[in-house]
Amino acid sequence: MRTIEITAEAFQAASKLIPADTPLMMINLLRYREQADYGSRGDVTPCSGREAYRQRYLRGALEVVRAHGGQVFWSGNVLAGVIAPPDERWDDALLVEYPSVDRLPRIYADPAYQLIAFHRTAALEDSRLIATTTATGIG
Repeated sequence: MRTIEITAEAFQAASKLIPADTPLMMINLLRYREQADYGSRGDVTPCSGREAYRQRYLRGALEVVRAHGGQVFWSGNVLAGVIAPPDERWDDALLVEYPSVDRLPRIYADPAYQLIAFHRTAALEDSRLIATTTATGIG
């Protein structure tokens, strides 16, 4: 099932499972469209999905994330799925650290974020956003 949009329902469900003061590491799995899909918008120059995400969305989104206390922890190109369904494919993975789950709705409601969010939708064919926290008792 393709999932791209960030919904209020998803945040509400996650916030019931994640204590408010828990730092998060969000795992982003990204599959880009070959060509970004801006629909009927004539005010946007065509580009690849990867370019729309990295150049038009991610740069601005990370400024907003930093303003709300978050930071990029790691970013990389996905090479291969070693333990994965054979037809599953991701282009990039991104790890973003947030101080707590309650920052996420504030980030997505930030006017600076709202100005660029449409580039994310245009860029992605599919995505996953998985909330994690540090495991205890390992190593």
